Amino acid sequence: MSKNPKSVICILPILQVYPKLDKILSLDDDIVVQKDLTGLWLVDLHGKVNGAVETCGESFLRFDKYLNFSNPHISTNFDPNACGWAYGMNIFDLKNEDRVLWKLGTLPPGLMTFYGLTHPLEKSWHVLGLGYSPTVDRSEIENAAVIHYNGNMKPWLELAMTKYRPYWTKYVKSNHSYIRSCKLSE
Repeated sequence: MSKNPKSVICILPILQVYPKLDKILSLDDDIVVQKDLTGLWLVDLHGKVNGAVETCGESFLRFDKYLNFSNPHISTNFDPNACGWAYGMNIFDLKNEDRVLWKLGTLPPGLMTFYGLTHPLEKSWHVLGLGYSPTVDRSEIENAAVIHYNGNMKPWLELAMTKYRPYWTKYVKSNHSYIRSCKLSE
């Protein structure tokens, strides 16, 4: 949900580079993988191109908050009450006969690109909010396959929420020379 260029989705023309791939898993740089993600390859996307966790909760916005529904092209092609979905961890099905290709985009264009093409994954695959919400449930975090520090309070910054930082720092090799040179907030 960030307007930061970091959140831009950039999937290279992967079909041309790796034409034999059936699926790819895309992870943001503010993700912590806590569990084996192999099961994502077994999820039936029911003909959809994108598998993602829906963001229909009260703290997330619907399409009407992202898109300009006064534009007739948008209002005739999209549902203003449709749920968005979480970027940060997406499984893309590349074997679909129609092979939908996409270009660079931020969240609103991404929502439009994959509108009607996204299969909702179980929420436990991808828990969001560790970069902005102080109320993410600890059991949800610990049971999640992937946790996402979406928002401005990244765990490596001083303004991070300290209660979520250990989920990230346990994977950081702080004695590594490259990591030490980053002067990360501990």
